[in-house]
Amino acid sequence: MYKLMHISDITIIDLLKENNLADNSQIEGLRDKASHSRRQLQDIVIQEGITDETTLVKAFADQARIPFIVLDPKTISQECLKALSERIARQYNAIVFKIENHEKYLAMEDPDDVQAVDFLQKELGLGTRIYIATRSNILDSLEAYRSNVAKELNQAIEIESRDTTKPDQQTISESEIAEDSPIAKTVNLLLEYAIRSNASDIHIEPREDYVQIRYRIDGVLREVNRLPKTVVNALVSRIKILSNLKIDERRVPQDGRFKITVGGKKYALRVSTLPISDGEKVVMRILDESDQSVSLDKLGFWGKALEGIHNSMAQSYGIVLVTGPTGSGKSTTLFSVLSALNTPKVNISTIEDPIEYKIPGVNQTQTNNKAGMTFAGGLRALLRQDPNIIMVGEIRDNETADLAIQAALTGHLVFSTLHTNNAATALPRLLDMGIEPFLIASTARAIIGQRLVRRLSKNHRESYIPDKNQIEAIKNLFHISENDFSRIHELEKTAAAAGIGGDTVLSTTENSIKMLWRALPGNEDDGSQDGYKGRLGIYEVLSNTPDVQALIVANGTSEQIQDKAISNGMVTMQIDGLIKALRGETTIEEVMRVTRES
Repeated sequence: MYKLMHISDITIIDLLKENNLADNSQIEGLRDKASHSRRQLQDIVIQEGITDETTLVKAFADQARIPFIVLDPKTISQECLKALSERIARQYNAIVFKIENHEKYLAMEDPDDVQAVDFLQKELGLGTRIYIATRSNILDSLEAYRSNVAKELNQAIEIESRDTTKPDQQTISESEIAEDSPIAKTVNLLLEYAIRSNASDIHIEPREDYVQIRYRIDGVLREVNRLPKTVVNALVSRIKILSNLKIDERRVPQDGRFKITVGGKKYALRVSTLPISDGEKVVMRILDESDQSVSLDKLGFWGKALEGIHNSMAQSYGIVLVTGPTGSGKSTTLFSVLSALNTPKVNISTIEDPIEYKIPGVNQTQTNNKAGMTFAGGLRALLRQDPNIIMVGEIRDNETADLAIQAALTGHLVFSTLHTNNAATALPRLLDMGIEPFLIASTARAIIGQRLVRRLSKNHRESYIPDKNQIEAIKNLFHISENDFSRIHELEKTAAAAGIGGDTVLSTTENSIKMLWRALPGNEDDGSQDGYKGRLGIYEVLSNTPDVQALIVANGTSEQIQDKAISNGMVTMQIDGLIKALRGETTIEEVMRVTRES
C-alpha cells in the first residue's frame, strides 16, 4: 500500500475530535491497533473506515489554512505538464494543474515539506500558488504524463518488428532482452497498459502467424493487440528473466513472480508459462498490493446474508466455507473477514497458495509442495502455533478436510474455500471427502456461495420499461411465481435501505417489475467497457440452522438442504443478482451469465 502524507498522531487525534469522527474510547482502540501493527495512526483510521483519505486531508488543510483541491486529470493541459518535468513531479508528488495570468497553480501532497516547496518554487519561478491534494488524487493526475501508453506500445512493436528478422528464432542474444532493449520496453508497456486498463490477467499466446495479446477485464477476455510472431521468444525470455525462470527451458511449464510499480502503486505479477503447439504461452495474474480490505457491506453483502456472516464471525469455534469457481472473489471475501477479525487479542494464522493479500499482524504462510509444505502439512503445523483463527486457502483433499474439521472441533475458528457450484453443494462435498455427518453438522457455521458480475457504469446505463414477454422470461429464469413479486419487492426495499444501488428509485411494485436497466455499449474515456466498469459480488449465505443440521445428519441431498435454507430465509445467488439488477448495479444478462450453470 502506498504511504499517505504523514500527519502526526496528535494532529490526527485533534482532527478526529474536532470533526466528531471518534470518541475517546474509539481513539484509544485505534492507537492500540496502530501500536500492535506498527503502522501510522492515520493508516489505521482509514482502514477502519472512521474516515477516508479525502476527508482527513481536507480537515488537515482547514487546520493548516492551506487551500484544498480535488484535481480532475482530464482538465490538466499540456502547458501545465510542460511547466514541471515528469521526473520532478513524481519525485515530489506535485503537479501544476492550472496556469492563469502568468501564475502557476501547484498541487502538492505535503506542503509542510519546506525543502520541497523551496525547490519547486525555484523551478517554477515567481507567482506559484500552493494547494494541497490527496496522494491518490495526485498520483492519478500524474498519469496525464503517460496518456499515450497505447501509442508508445504500438511504436515499440513496430521497432521490434523491423529489428527482428528471423522467424521462430530459437537463440536469443543478451542485447535483445537487455533492460534498454525494444523488447524490454514492449514488456513494460504491455504491463503498464494492462494495469491502466484494470486488467486482472494478461495472456500472451503465440499463434501460427502472430502473437495474440489479451487482457481479462472485469472477468471477460479482450484482444488488445497482435505482435509479429518473430518477437515471441525474446518476449517470453524477457518475462522469464523478470520472473527468475529458466530461459532455456521451453519444454515444461514454469511458475514465477515479480513486482513492478505503476502510478505509485506496487503490483505483484504471478507468471505461468506453458508449452503449446505454436510456442510458449504466458499468463500473468496482476495483484494490486496496495489494495485495502473492503467492508463486507461494500463488497455487496446485505440483509440476512450479512447478518449470517457476522453471526459466524462472532463464534469462538467452528468452520466457515466460501464456495465458488476460480476467479469468483473468494480470496477477497476472506481478506475482508480476516481484516475485520484482526485485533491484538487474537492470533490469526493462514496457509495459502499463493498469498494474494498481505494483512498486517496476520501470520501468513505460503505452501511449498516440493518441500512438503502442503495445505494439510501447513495446517498441522499451524495447530501447534496456538492460533485463535485459522485460514486454509483451499480444502482439496480428505486429509485437509479432516484436519480443518478437527481444528474447528478443538476450539478454533476456521475459514477456508471449496470449489462447488453453490453453498448447499458444499455440505455433501464434505461427506464425499469422508467427514462424518455429525461432525459437519456440529462444526459448520455458515457456507458462502458467490460469483462476480460486471457492474454497470452509472454514466453509461439506461432504464427501460420491460414488456410482458420480458417479465415472463424473468419469471421463468428466476423461478418466480405471481405470489413471489411481493417478496421480491420487500427484498428490493431492504437492499435499497442497505445502500445497494444508492438513491436509485425502486424498480418493483408488489405485483410486478416496472423498470429494468441495461448497458449503453461503447468503450468510454472513463475506463468503462461496453457500459460496464468494475465488478461486484452476488452471494448466498447458508446458515447451519437446526433444520439444516438435521438434514446433514440424515444424509440429505444438496437440493433438500437448499430448499430448507430458502424456507428459512436464505436469498440465493440468483435472487441476490436479480435484486442488484433491479437496483441498477448490474443487468439480468450478467446475472444469468455467471449463475446459469448453477
